[in-house]
Amino acid sequence: DNLVLKSARVLAKSLGKEPHGRVRLTKNLPVASGIGGGSADAAATLRGLAELWGAAPATIELATSIGSDVPVCLASRTAWMEGRGERVTLLDALPATNLVLANPGVAVPTAGVFARLLDRSGTGGSSAPRGLTSTLDLVRYLQATRNDLEAPARLLAPVIDEVLASLRSRGALLSRMCGSGATCFGLYSNAEDAVEAARAITMSRPQWWVRATRIAQRDIGVPEILNQ
Repeated sequence: DNLVLKSARVLAKSLGKEPHGRVRLTKNLPVASGIGGGSADAAATLRGLAELWGAAPATIELATSIGSDVPVCLASRTAWMEGRGERVTLLDALPATNLVLANPGVAVPTAGVFARLLDRSGTGGSSAPRGLTSTLDLVRYLQATRNDLEAPARLLAPVIDEVLASLRSRGALLSRMCGSGATCFGLYSNAEDAVEAARAITMSRPQWWVRATRIAQRDIGVPEILNQ
């Protein structure tokens, strides 16, 4: 049921051919952590195998059949997603903001979070960000939004409250849960503050997965999470 294998089979079927090739998957992100690791793996597989097999690039429709987050990962650009994820509008790159990602080592199944989702009032309450040129611009934009999945995820994994509190207490300008959880992020004004916050959280919670990183300034190719 791995998304890499699923993507290879779906692409081969769409091309009417037997799948062939070798894919090596190295996981650096926690599984079921709400940061799109599996979807990014699936999109990379679609891009790589299409090139290997001399086929046209995979379509958004094909990517959507594999998972809701795969289309935006297939684009590999800053983008605004709508619908179930099949409507992707490319945007200018976000500011090169420093952040800390923290996961408490608890897998939160996406299906379980959506099953408990009662309030969708945050959906549609904001518009695609335009003209953000600094970290403070991004913070102000996000302060006017919210993640509707945070409340049901916290019911499944109350430790998310501790993660958010740890980021705030270490100087985050803003902290929020990523996707369907349980990973959370904190935005920082500079790389030094982010690295120090990650170090402090790791010392106090050595069982957590914690990384200082930044938003990559790339408009094409595969955006990387760049560890400090």
